[in-house]
Amino acid sequence: MNKTILTLCATVLLTVVGCKQPENQTDMKFRPLGNTGLLVSEISIGCGGFEKIDSAASLELMTMALDSGMNYIDIYDASPVTRSNIGYALQGRRDEMIIQGHIGTVWANGQHTRTRDLDSTRMGFEDLLTRLGTDHIEVGMIHITDSREEWEAIQNSPFLDYVFQLKNEGKIKHIGLSSHNAEVALMAAKSGWVEVIMFSLNPAFDRLRGGAIPWEKGAMENLQAGIDPVRVEFYDYCATHHIGVTVMKTFGGGGRLLDEKTSPLGVAYTPEQCIAYCLAKPCISTCILGIDNMDELTRDLHWMHASEAEKDYTVVGKNEQDAKSGDCTYCNHCSPCAVGIPIAKVNELLDNAETNGMNDDLKAQYDALPHHAGECTHCGACMSRCPFGVDIPTKMDKAKELFGK
Repeated sequence: MNKTILTLCATVLLTVVGCKQPENQTDMKFRPLGNTGLLVSEISIGCGGFEKIDSAASLELMTMALDSGMNYIDIYDASPVTRSNIGYALQGRRDEMIIQGHIGTVWANGQHTRTRDLDSTRMGFEDLLTRLGTDHIEVGMIHITDSREEWEAIQNSPFLDYVFQLKNEGKIKHIGLSSHNAEVALMAAKSGWVEVIMFSLNPAFDRLRGGAIPWEKGAMENLQAGIDPVRVEFYDYCATHHIGVTVMKTFGGGGRLLDEKTSPLGVAYTPEQCIAYCLAKPCISTCILGIDNMDELTRDLHWMHASEAEKDYTVVGKNEQDAKSGDCTYCNHCSPCAVGIPIAKVNELLDNAETNGMNDDLKAQYDALPHHAGECTHCGACMSRCPFGVDIPTKMDKAKELFGK
């Protein structure tokens, strides 16, 4: 039943947003990139490795990625070597790759630099097109906006005017923004003009407090037990409004989650478990993987053939000291509900009401939901996807009793 429901939901969504299945037939699975009309591979390729290899190795890496069904690449790095290697590797196959290129990156003084200066931004973007050998990219990604102040500074600025100009000229087809801050990502999602958001997501980062970003002092030493509520709201909003989310730092940044010694959670995850964790969220379109060489690409492509047991990240979660069995963390991995109930949000409101008492605001939030707990059919599909063994049907019954429907 679970696979049938998921397949049906995916088919309906692809029809709604007008996506077309890529012609390259492999075992790769594809997802809609929000409302863009683009269909992207579940796993995609980052640009970092292309600075470490020569053009011949770049061609070999890109050929294997494309032949395996990868059709999405993120290019944040302004390094001439990186961009030129990717451009060389895409010769003759440009139309097979959806490019997410960053706006506001420039190579200065021998290093990659973020900028909001209009002249530098324009120079950096034109260099990107030239080195890639193309006249456009599909997603123009506003490069790293990690604070409310940075977000507000972009509004009504010459920098943003230039981004819209690029879209009007057809040099970018869709506007995106990258951020490590859940509060900023949520503001971008609600802006009405950001179509794709590149966000840092993995089992550790989901537990950051508030709008914290990974490298803030003490952030990774003070992880909370459950998923941050701001992140929950961000994921919910993007799923509901069909905003594409592309994942960076899938393995924790530098692969830290893959090694028990470096994992912030004190336990090691496999690549398959990290990818499955991210893709379990309905809003996620693709996981961008940092790939340095053919061995790493081969390792990551195993995702296409991995068994359900290999993808089971809940095995790791149940061994974490702070993963309390039966407690909902509002992670949304239970979605999609067969009748459309936003289960995580219902559980969040229920827990809040039971802990702090019912109030008018909680009741108003509940009443505004598109579907309510009373519609639960007790089919059990959600429970099979829950990492923490939450008795969801029972919680739906409690919510119906407390909220009245």
